[in-house]
Amino acid sequence: MKIEGGCHCGDVRFTLDWGGEPTEIPARACDCSFCQKHGGLWTSSPAGSLEVRVRAGALGEPYRFGTGTAAFHVCRHCGVVPVVSSEIDGQTYAVVSVRAMQDVPAGLIRESPASFGSEDVASRLSRRTRGWIPRVRFVDTD
Repeated sequence: MKIEGGCHCGDVRFTLDWGGEPTEIPARACDCSFCQKHGGLWTSSPAGSLEVRVRAGALGEPYRFGTGTAAFHVCRHCGVVPVVSSEIDGQTYAVVSVRAMQDVPAGLIRESPASFGSEDVASRLSRRTRGWIPRVRFVDTD
């Protein structure tokens, strides 16, 4: 299944190739202060791949906080965060915002709470390598 999505203004778009036909899409509602304030609801497919298309000037420096191991890609024009990435051992992993996805049947979405605040950095990175999208490519569109 291919899932399209992006920010509100369209300057940051993505295509998530799920790597098959999901029977459900897990949606993690993170309880960190950033996600709470932004309505963060994230998904990933460890069998999938992700292409993120970015118009020139749409992304500045990604927002980082806490351990600094995740890059929140905020569109400079509309303020939406459609993608979060993490560089681990030279490879980019990512999650996408469920709220930024388009045309996904609501019945596929399975929301659950998520709390990662008690993880140490090694555990956090290990979890990401197992559960985040492992094939990620950012492409400039201008």
